[in-house]
Amino acid sequence: MVALLALAALLGVSSAALEVHVGTSSVFSVEGQQAVLPAWFTSHSQKKPYVTWLLDKKDVGPFQILTYMDGVVKVEETELKPRLGFLYPFPTHNISLFINATQERDSGQYLCTVNVVDDVTSTGKNVGVINLTVLVPPAPPACHLQGHPTVGANVTLSCTSEKGKPPPTYQWHRTAPTTQIFFPPAQDQAKGILKLTNLSMDMAGLYVCMAENRAGSAECSILLEVHSTASAKAVIAGAVLGSLGAIATVVFFTRRVVGYRRKKRDSQEEVANEIKEDAIAPKTPSWAHSPPADAISKTSTLSSLASSARGRPYGAHPLPDTHRGTPQRLGGRPGHPQTLNGTPPRRHPNPPNLARAGAVPVMVPAQSRAGSLV
Repeated sequence: MVALLALAALLGVSSAALEVHVGTSSVFSVEGQQAVLPAWFTSHSQKKPYVTWLLDKKDVGPFQILTYMDGVVKVEETELKPRLGFLYPFPTHNISLFINATQERDSGQYLCTVNVVDDVTSTGKNVGVINLTVLVPPAPPACHLQGHPTVGANVTLSCTSEKGKPPPTYQWHRTAPTTQIFFPPAQDQAKGILKLTNLSMDMAGLYVCMAENRAGSAECSILLEVHSTASAKAVIAGAVLGSLGAIATVVFFTRRVVGYRRKKRDSQEEVANEIKEDAIAPKTPSWAHSPPADAISKTSTLSSLASSARGRPYGAHPLPDTHRGTPQRLGGRPGHPQTLNGTPPRRHPNPPNLARAGAVPVMVPAQSRAGSLV
């Protein structure tokens, strides 16, 4: 019986010997820096332990990232392989985990479990839990001005940062000409909004917005220039006049271009007309006005034959030629055929050979013996 109690006591000591401890339940790290998750275990056994680190994320559940078994260290997660490991080499009871160049997606709950072959522990004592939060500093914010900064008007200054974990808070202040801090309700530190009402010339200056969280800070600024009402109207009038001037300039150059093109077209048409008017008509050759003597003679003969044919029927005998000799003075009354001393012109019969050949009678002027027309 005593032996059994002694054995139970030994088992109780043994079971109480294996336990995992953590240095803290929460670890915070800034993005890009190293994170260390402190953990160790206690055991009276001299056997090599079996150590496992797991990462539990809300969207995927727990999965192994690092193990130590039979003296071999193995990284189970490919994405973390170059950045993850045990802080101390084995054999040691310190099983702390390090992560280099932390990223926002490394955030989550890390669990460490230890098992020894000849050691026994109570439920839950061989598990350690550490929450890792990777903080992200604010990205450089952007500052904006809404409204027209004139005397008596209201404007709104806004400041936003697209990145930051936890979400940054914003603080507006004026640095020149004198430092001034703004508080609610003029400023909304969660939204980064500063409202300035009833502007005056003294409210002009450099306004700076500081975005800040636990990981760091960043800032942007706006130079506020307050204009009087008269200057604002002058600026608007100047803008209007500038626009009108630009329009007038465009219209002027458009008219100049159109006028130039029209003038060029008219000058081209005038040159074309001058070329047509100055052109010299081709002269008729001298030979066309003065036909050869033999042609005149032949034409005269045909004319005489044609006249004779119209004066009498075909086959009649010609009148006797009683007026041959020296040409006489032309005479006669107006409106009557010209005659030689009052004698009608002599008619010649159509030569039989021409009539038979189908010649057409042609009227041509009579000619003198010298070949000149009469």
